[in-house]
Amino acid sequence: MLPRDLKPEQFRTYPPEARKLAVNNLRTLQQLPLSFLPNLLSEVIELDYKFPVERQRISKEIAVLGSLAPAQMQEWFGSFRDLSLSIKLEHFDWLDQPAQFVEQLSAHLWSTHQLDAFRKAAKEYGNRLQAAIAPDRPVIARLGIAIIGQGLDGYDGRLFRDLREHGTFFSHINPEKGIQQLMKAVAARAQAYPLPYAHWYVEGGQVVEHGPMLTHVSYQALELKRLALLNKMNAEIKRPGMGPVELRTILAALQPADVGFDSQEDVVLNHFQLKLLTEGSGTQVFSTTFVQWTAREALRRAQPLTLLVRFGPRQRQRPMNELLSNIDSHSEPDLVGSLVDADMGAYYNWINQQRLPGAENSSFIAWFEGSSRAVALGPPFARGATSSAMATLEELASWAVG
Repeated sequence: MLPRDLKPEQFRTYPPEARKLAVNNLRTLQQLPLSFLPNLLSEVIELDYKFPVERQRISKEIAVLGSLAPAQMQEWFGSFRDLSLSIKLEHFDWLDQPAQFVEQLSAHLWSTHQLDAFRKAAKEYGNRLQAAIAPDRPVIARLGIAIIGQGLDGYDGRLFRDLREHGTFFSHINPEKGIQQLMKAVAARAQAYPLPYAHWYVEGGQVVEHGPMLTHVSYQALELKRLALLNKMNAEIKRPGMGPVELRTILAALQPADVGFDSQEDVVLNHFQLKLLTEGSGTQVFSTTFVQWTAREALRRAQPLTLLVRFGPRQRQRPMNELLSNIDSHSEPDLVGSLVDADMGAYYNWINQQRLPGAENSSFIAWFEGSSRAVALGPPFARGATSSAMATLEELASWAVG
């Protein structure tokens, strides 16, 4: 089947909102080449499980495509139409399995030496789309917070090496009730701007009391789901002929209920957490990796106004077979190694935050938990500076948001 043959009833297996969007824009979808459409449908088919920002982006993209004149449609998609596809791909169930089709398409393009042409076409399309859709500005300046060093009493090494040149390093922070003060600041922002999935708390260790309006993701809270997934992965790996590509395909087809998520809970967050575990490398076994990947994906997909990330201690490095088999899952934590990981993770969090609209007004705080050391970045803070002023975390958060 080709896109021009699409009919409304063929979208009956799509979730409600996805089906509605596809059927309402059927004429637009029919005009798109097969080398492009399944990529778009892989986003559309999961519309019901996406964050509001993502839903708006997909709807705007389709609206832009629907507004193109025939000559513009040829200009945008001529390079995609020039790609040669196999009969096997045309007969593939790309409508109901668009993600699997994209995998098959990638293999075909590579084997037929068309991958460079596809990449060029995709890059040109992305540039045109970016020019056609203006990014939405955040209603308030974003605030990111990273708390590192949970469980570690002290550390003499230099911290925040990469962040310091972009902000002010504070050497005399009062650590008393620091976590509570930062949580209070985050909760206040959520109370003032109660938008869905706009304020996050990501925890890699022991969960602390937090406001009910925060979107909360915890490594420890997902322990049973992680174990269920590891058991599935271990069973699949032992099957004859199983390779990384086959395993990835199996993981991509999993649904939240397959690893124990409750269908009565937040379905959007359930799907997000499942993808954290099935798409992230090491998120199933290392808390620092889980927290870093969660922060990255939350920023990329939900574009929150507030993100507080608290890294926890991870287990020590062991052979991968032991990790996947969950042997000795409660091994001694590597506290210093976790701190080093989290220090770099905090830097990555700031980088990812700065990729979002409104970056010039965003602020970021990183604090070594229980210590007097912190760094703050954003308009209120001088770059590459050091301050010995006495301050609380509450004051630092207040300065950050103006």
